[in-house]
Amino acid sequence: MPQMKTTDCLVNRFTQQIMRCAAAILCLLIFGQKSWSQPLLETGVQKSMPNEWIDKDTHHKVICLSRREGSNSSFYFHNNPFINQTHGEGDRMVFYGSDTKGGRQAFTVNLKTYAISQVTNVNGRIGSEIIGHKTNSIYYQLKDSVFSVNINTKETKLLFVFPDDYKGNIATVNADETVLAGAKASDEQKNILKQYPEKSKFFDRIFDAHLPNDLFIINLKTGTLKKIHTENTWLGHVQFSPVDPNILMFCHEGPWHKVDRIWHINIKTNDVKLMHKRTVENEIAGHEFFSVDGKTIWFDLQIPKSVTFYLAGTDIKTGKETKYAMLRDEWSIHFNISPDQKLFAGDGGDSGQVAKAKNAMWIYLFTPTGDHFTSEKLVNMQHHNYKLEPNVHFSPDGKWIIFRADFGGEEQVYAVEIAKSN
Repeated sequence: MPQMKTTDCLVNRFTQQIMRCAAAILCLLIFGQKSWSQPLLETGVQKSMPNEWIDKDTHHKVICLSRREGSNSSFYFHNNPFINQTHGEGDRMVFYGSDTKGGRQAFTVNLKTYAISQVTNVNGRIGSEIIGHKTNSIYYQLKDSVFSVNINTKETKLLFVFPDDYKGNIATVNADETVLAGAKASDEQKNILKQYPEKSKFFDRIFDAHLPNDLFIINLKTGTLKKIHTENTWLGHVQFSPVDPNILMFCHEGPWHKVDRIWHINIKTNDVKLMHKRTVENEIAGHEFFSVDGKTIWFDLQIPKSVTFYLAGTDIKTGKETKYAMLRDEWSIHFNISPDQKLFAGDGGDSGQVAKAKNAMWIYLFTPTGDHFTSEKLVNMQHHNYKLEPNVHFSPDGKWIIFRADFGGEEQVYAVEIAKSN
């Protein structure tokens, strides 16, 4: 009998060891060597992605910010969409979304709680992506009328109505919110765009026509419009300095290798200054944006086109240029800069873009290292259609990069965490 008890005990111990090993093997098979609170997924492979997941190729967390029905769009890369928090309530981001009537409305999402609030309720599709950070207002255009709406109170004001003989489009507000600015094309130029709505067909036609274009400002105190600059060329990318209320950047639109593109004008003195002069045949510079402190204008620079790639910056006061080289597969359609101005982001591109890259469909984080960028891939964008440009933004706390994508076929707003998930 004692011998039987000893044998039973050994059998029980052996059985328990086998069960523990089996459980450990099962955990490894199910979870691999790491486990996350979010699922590990191939980004965009599912028609309906969850609200949060870990990109299986980069191990960075991706979240959907536009958690509402319909199509939703973040702002163009150089338009600042953020309202900074004041008492820890969470930073907010303005985005535009479709409504059930075929219109487009403005919304905010709290980047801390993900709560969404509708700001506008208009009949139609609001235009312009302009945030006044002094008053926390959205400035938008509906047909020929310009409005402001306070993000907190939802109070809406009619600010200006374009006259019948002068139909312009607002694009930006200055730092002290005293002046709106925009561009106006000639009727003939507008007709070219209507006749040839695809970019591949209207782009060269408008450039070659050399029709008159204006820059204008609207005084928000007096409600008066003033033309400040006219050229017989296509003008665009109008954006005020985030700091100096008198500096207005604009560009000469058209094929980049045919234009000295990047300029600014002082709206008080009307002095116009070129920011970058092309130096060799087929050199291109474009997709310009201000640094956070307003001291530098950054832009995509290729010397020559499709061969050598840089992100370059021109000091507005001194004209001194800084260049960071990058590889062909690191080139991006748009770049942006972090709030502390130490990092950059890029939205990649497909093989049909100017870089003709083979493996550039990523959301990138760039760290300046000497005279070049060191890159990290954050999101695999192979299932995104680059006809919709992602347009990256850093969040106000510098911890996320926000972009738009059509995973599953519908445009939504996403964010990727810069810190890698453990």
